[in-house]
Amino acid sequence: MSFRATVLTLYPEMFPGPLDLSLAGRARAAGIWSLETVQIRDFAQDRHRSVDDTPAGGGAGMVMRADALARAIDRAAAPGDERPRLLMSPRGRPLTQARVRALAAGTGALIVCGRFEGVDQRVIEARDLEEVSIGDYVLSGGEPAALVLLDAVVRLLPGVMGNETSGTEESFEGGLLEHPHYTRPPLFEGRPIPDVLTSGNHRRIAEWRRQEAERLTAERRPDLWAAYTKGETEQ
Repeated sequence: MSFRATVLTLYPEMFPGPLDLSLAGRARAAGIWSLETVQIRDFAQDRHRSVDDTPAGGGAGMVMRADALARAIDRAAAPGDERPRLLMSPRGRPLTQARVRALAAGTGALIVCGRFEGVDQRVIEARDLEEVSIGDYVLSGGEPAALVLLDAVVRLLPGVMGNETSGTEESFEGGLLEHPHYTRPPLFEGRPIPDVLTSGNHRRIAEWRRQEAERLTAERRPDLWAAYTKGETEQ
């Protein structure tokens, strides 16, 4: 069974976008995953096709209405559809590689792309939407975030990457950032490849890569390093 993604958006023309290229594009053409878009505005019931309104309590901007979005979700998710329902939101839980891997192990996802100042809280609760964030910044809408999430998930689906170990030997998989990489030419602007990587000694290479991953993580991501060292201590 292929991974089935359904994206609810006010801008379906943004999809598949970059997901139609490279690994994701080839995988979609091969039937490893599928993508469906749903225009939320099609489920508005007034003559203006309104999907937003002024915020209760006052304030700037507009809020996506619960009624139109709920109808769109109900149409997109047939009875018995157990795919997770994700709402791309800057206030959501941060997307992690562990969450990406869990999604890739499932049958698909229904992804709601928010717009305006936000989405009426009542539909989030009534339709059990899981809020997901791709970082501590604000976008114009959830569409770019949905593209990022799907790209991260699709590359982990079986048969997408030529070398299946590529998905396990990279940043975040072991709680660390990835080690530096090198390739030809052996000398670039006076900078050589580290001798250990051309030694042929696989044990020393593995040790060097581990040490470099730890060094980079400690320098660049103290939050990850603290979690990693705590886990090592507990083990």
